[in-house]
Amino acid sequence: MLEIRDLHATITTADGQTREILRGIDLSVPDGEIHAVMGPNGAGKSTLAHVLSGRDGYEVTAGSAMLDEQDLLAMAPEERAAAGVFLAFQYPVELPGVGNAHFLRTALNAQRRARGEAELDAVQFLKLARAEIKRLAMRDDMLKRQVNVGFSGGEKKRNEVLQMGLLRPRVAVLDETDSGLDIDALRIVAEGVNALRAPRFSALVITHYQRLLDYIVPDRVHVLAAGRIVRSGGPELARLLEAEGYAAIEQAA
Repeated sequence: MLEIRDLHATITTADGQTREILRGIDLSVPDGEIHAVMGPNGAGKSTLAHVLSGRDGYEVTAGSAMLDEQDLLAMAPEERAAAGVFLAFQYPVELPGVGNAHFLRTALNAQRRARGEAELDAVQFLKLARAEIKRLAMRDDMLKRQVNVGFSGGEKKRNEVLQMGLLRPRVAVLDETDSGLDIDALRIVAEGVNALRAPRFSALVITHYQRLLDYIVPDRVHVLAAGRIVRSGGPELARLLEAEGYAAIEQAA
């Protein structure tokens, strides 16, 4: 279970000012469940994702974030990854000169070592990767390309889901994975996420739009505004937000 309690976090702006972004997040995501986080721009959604993954530039000033009774905030980013935290970026970065197959195999074997499992050799890895690629309707030649270099927006997001499918995290944080996707790519990415549903997998899906939640049906929907969770409900809450917008919720927050 991912358990977040009274989480506060600040960021230092370019002019040297400290600004509080998260103002007391309380959120629980049980094993086997997918929760959606929605909210207006500037509410703190991406900040929450970055804080959970351990990105530099954010300072946690209060609260806790626990995964299976492990203190995530006390871990380095690579230790959080080994514990099973995965972050799918809103804007996946390009890594010129780094082959996609090499990157994926290195990441997978690092995780396997952390779990005390045997590393995969090149043949074993390619068999596994090609099965995932086929499921995501990707081309085999993507393994031969440099990481995200020259990829379309949809290809970058599929590559993120390919990483997730290979690494099999305990909890996946999807930071607006639907951003920039056409309908076909959205459906394929969502199917990749749904295929991971299992008793020991959970996900936090950060999104602005109901359309992604038509494909990834969440167990719970949370509304984040002004740095706090101000409302929670079932999937019907996302449809209400789509119809009415965030104005009333922002005023209340």
